[in-house]
Parts: sequence; structure tokens; C-alpha cells
Amino acid sequence: MKKSIFLAFILSLAVFFAGCGGQKSEDLSWTKIQDKGQFVVGLDDNYPPAGFHDATGELVGIDIDLAKEAAKRLGVDVVFQPVQWDGVMMNLKNGDIDVIWNALGITEKRKKEIAFTNVYMIDKNVIVVPVNSSIKTKADLAGKIVGLQAGSTAEPAVTDDPIGKELKEIRKFENPTQALLDLQAGRIDAVVTNEMNGRFLINQENAQDKYHILSEEAGYFGEEPYGVGLRLEDKAFLAELNRVLDEMKADGTAAQISEKWFGANIIE
Repeated sequence: MKKSIFLAFILSLAVFFAGCGGQKSEDLSWTKIQDKGQFVVGLDDNYPPAGFHDATGELVGIDIDLAKEAAKRLGVDVVFQPVQWDGVMMNLKNGDIDVIWNALGITEKRKKEIAFTNVYMIDKNVIVVPVNSSIKTKADLAGKIVGLQAGSTAEPAVTDDPIGKELKEIRKFENPTQALLDLQAGRIDAVVTNEMNGRFLINQENAQDKYHILSEEAGYFGEEPYGVGLRLEDKAFLAELNRVLDEMKADGTAAQISEKWFGANIIE
């Protein structure tokens, strides 16, 4: 009898300690990155200005520059791995890549599947007008012809906004570049596009004397915060990324990278 009680006691202790071990496992995510000496970024490499190939074939973009600077501060290398965008979340979960860094919008649905760094940029659907335009606020769009990219987030943003019902016409284009050309030619009165793309196009064409982006106070059509995506369990690596991103913002490096691509600082 005593032997049976003793064995039962030993078994209960074993179950208890096994349970304790299962409740908490050590987070080695940052240690693993250090041991590898690199982290792998998954991205769509045809998505300017986040990441794309320039005329020489080099992979460039604002997120490429930000990731390289973060890697330097972390003391490791960064490897960029192009992936099919519709499978990027699975690539992350499977361990094929370590982060998603590619103008990745932070949404409630995605937050259930992956972890995000602090927001480093908030993209907005902004209003672009000619520099001499009489349109000074979003309300001034009433009775005007507005151009936007078909199928973009700008389309529902405009149509769902109260001012959408007051527009004379919404004209849809294959891409924002075509819309800006029509704006320059006077065939439309304004263009609604995401700020990242709009500022990039204007800066690339040195067209600051042709186009003007209305200020946030003047009005815009919705916004989408961007963050770097990691696996939910990689909390230690997440903390290190947040640390260096905060450093880059504080010392002005992130702002310099933004100025390079957009001619303005849109880093949060």
C-alpha cells in the first residue's frame, strides 16, 4: 500500500514538472538570428517604392534601405528573398523567411496570425492637385473630376466617403502615373493615390513644381499603418527590431531614408 502511494506521488510530481516545462519555453529567436549571422526578409520584389529592381537590376527601395540599416545596427547581415505575395504568411510561419518587410499593412486579421513591430509608416490615400489648383481641401473636390487607380484602396476610400457622392466624375486609370499625366494635361482636377506611391512618383520625376499633395489637415481618404511582420513566438527578435527602429527614428536616419525616396519625411 505504502509502495503504491509512493509511486503515485512520484508520478504526480513528474506530471507537474512536465506541465511546468510545457507552459513556458525559452525564446531563442534573437539568439538564433545571431548564430546565423543574418535574417531573411520575404518580399514582393516588384513593388516600388518599397522594394523593386532598378534599371541596373539592383534591388532597391525604401524598405530595402530601412532593413539594411536595421541589420547593420543589429550586427548581422540581411538577405532578401522574393516570394509569392499570396503565400508570404506561410513562408514566414514555415521558417523560410524571418520577417516580412514590404509595406505590410497592420490589420486586425493579420495580428491574429503574426506579430508586428511598432508602426514605422502610416500610408494615406492623399489628394494630389496641380500646384496652381483652387482645390485647397477635400471639401473643394465637390463638382470636380477625380482620377484614381482602378482596383486600388483609393477606389473604395473615395466612393465610401461622403464627398464621393458630390464628385462630378471618378475616372479610373491603370496606374497612378497615367492619372498624374491626365492631371498635368488638365483632363482631371485631382488624383487620389496612396502617399507612398504619390510622393515617390513626384520625386522621381522631379515634378514638385507641377503637383502638390494636400496636407493632412486639408483632408485625405483613410490610412494604413505599416509594420515589419514576424512570427508570433519570436518576441526576443521583435524586441531587438523595435529597439533599432526606434533608434533610427530618434537620430534622424529613418527620416533621411524617407527624404531620399519621397523628398519628404513620412516616417512615423
